[in-house]
Amino acid sequence: MMDFIDELKWRGLIHDSTPGLHEYLKESQRTAYIGFDPTSDSLHIGSLVPIMLLAHFQKSGHQPIALVGGATGMIGDPSGKSAERNLLDELTLKKNESCIKDQLSRFLSFDDKLSNHALIKNNYDWMKDFYFLDFIRDIGKHITVNYMKSKDSVKNRIDSDSGTGMSFTEFTYQLVQGFDFLFLKRKYNCSIQMGGSDQWGNITTGMELIRRIDNSKGYALTCPLITKSDGSKFGKSEDGNIWLDPKKTSAYKFYQYWLNSSDEDAKNYIKIFTFLNENKIEEVISEHNAEPHLRVLQKTLASEVTRMVHSQGELDNAEKASRVLFSKNFLSEINDIEETIFLDIFEGVTMAEINLNEIKKGIKITKLLHEKSGFLSSNSDAKRALSENSIAVNKNKVDQDYVVGEKDLIKNKYIVINRGKKKTFIVKAVI
Repeated sequence: MMDFIDELKWRGLIHDSTPGLHEYLKESQRTAYIGFDPTSDSLHIGSLVPIMLLAHFQKSGHQPIALVGGATGMIGDPSGKSAERNLLDELTLKKNESCIKDQLSRFLSFDDKLSNHALIKNNYDWMKDFYFLDFIRDIGKHITVNYMKSKDSVKNRIDSDSGTGMSFTEFTYQLVQGFDFLFLKRKYNCSIQMGGSDQWGNITTGMELIRRIDNSKGYALTCPLITKSDGSKFGKSEDGNIWLDPKKTSAYKFYQYWLNSSDEDAKNYIKIFTFLNENKIEEVISEHNAEPHLRVLQKTLASEVTRMVHSQGELDNAEKASRVLFSKNFLSEINDIEETIFLDIFEGVTMAEINLNEIKKGIKITKLLHEKSGFLSSNSDAKRALSENSIAVNKNKVDQDYVVGEKDLIKNKYIVINRGKKKTFIVKAVI
């Protein structure tokens, strides 16, 4: 059985922890929890870090609890936020909880035959019947306003130059999260809370409640917030968040995100976001360093994470789609991939619609490039590009005599036109 703390250390997954945690974990099977934001019906790759913490915790013989913040999601965590967030209704939160549970099930074992089987809980279940007066009498009186104001998440908002301050609703967030820790400690003997480094203040409030109300002890462990070496935000693409739900981010785009990691980032990510052991990772990095142009490191990272989040089948499709643009058998191979993946590959590429019957009759390439599609600015521009041998139809170079026809259709609907290496256009046949 692996040692949880040692495993996290070499992976670079520990930012801070309370004294004595390592020894405490060695004594017996322990229970820890992490909270997940239910304000969307899918987690995104920023959530993979806490998911991996819980997965490593379970692999180390301990019991993980994934806490879906149905109640706290109705308030909004001020940590790292500069403004009040939109509050969600109960029905939306319940739907989101169900979707998140399905995603977490890919990483954690919920088989109750295991002594350390994972649990999923929703703090709305114990907060919904907690009357406000009871809460401020039984919980609120144990934490002073000065203590709450000392937390960075509160200070940063109150001292902000924006002048918006923070509402009482968000101010009380740390008390509600703190009570979660107290409740889970009482009911499930959950003595450890984990999370991102921005959660330290909220976690320690829970520890304080456990100490003051139950004269007991809680422990904390936080992981670093993931950053990219170029300073841009991790988990974002030009289209926004990279989601775990394939309906929001396709497996192909998901794979491409990891594949496009820089060498420096990939060396960190492969430790954080995969279960590959230390020796295997060192082997992959060494192989990559010997021939970095082959991008072995990025390919291994992208394959491991895509398989884990999606499936082997989805990974196979993503890898096939990634290879197809450089294939010598482009036309046959691209006809084998799904249309949705084809559209993912060429998302954002200029597209022109041309009647299918016209294509079946045949269109001279010069006419197609300007008059029919507007891809090029004039017939003379088209002729010049053709004379320079820079025009390709479905990756095959063509001359001025070429006639585009039904034989060129991909999936009986699309034709890929390239001018040189940097410009791509799509013809879509319509009825």
